[in-house]
Amino acid sequence: MPPQLKDLLAGTSNNAMQQIGLLPFLFLMGVSLIGTFLASWLYLRFYSSRATGSQVYRAFPLLGLSITAIFVCIQFSLPLSLGLLGALSIVRFRTPIKEPEEIGFIMLVIAASIATATFKLAFVGILFAVAVVALLLQTGGRIFGSPRLDGTIVVTVPEAQGTPAHDASALIELLKRQVPGGEVESLARQETSLVLSYVFQGMAQDRLGPLEADLRAAAPGSTYSVFFARPGAQ
Repeated sequence: MPPQLKDLLAGTSNNAMQQIGLLPFLFLMGVSLIGTFLASWLYLRFYSSRATGSQVYRAFPLLGLSITAIFVCIQFSLPLSLGLLGALSIVRFRTPIKEPEEIGFIMLVIAASIATATFKLAFVGILFAVAVVALLLQTGGRIFGSPRLDGTIVVTVPEAQGTPAHDASALIELLKRQVPGGEVESLARQETSLVLSYVFQGMAQDRLGPLEADLRAAAPGSTYSVFFARPGAQ
């Protein structure tokens, strides 16, 4: 291979690339990719249960790599950076942001990518460490335990004609004890059954077994359905 073509493919014919080097550039791209995977994991761990999320975490790897590459390319060239600024000023993204948390995670990916591209690797570590602490404080320290999900519980208690009506308040107290932090969405008493709808936030899946056992003991013959709002789950 001719030396000129080899230098062109390796990027060493460019003065800016000579200052960085091919291996350091690949290292920066690898660090950026690891950071985006970490951001994706944090998003899935803390916000995958949101009912209206757009699964924006799927774009994090390409977004982080693109931002890192752009800033590596332009930081050594003022004309190139000004030209890119003018070109990007006409770009408009129409994709709606459905959850406010998504904006925060996108900004986290952008900040980490820019810091990586400018060789502030210690800053990247500090950024993610502080982000994890903030998320832990916001969500009560739930990160390595069972996933906690949002959803609705619908309990149906059959009531035969001529028998006393079931005590709905006892059923509500049972649900509040097993699934704290929820509230009654609707309560309907039909001719042959009592239907209670209970919405909750942050219930661990391992609570389903005790909930079923308590319902069978408190209301024999009752049936229940649990609907999880999990568009971002794998």
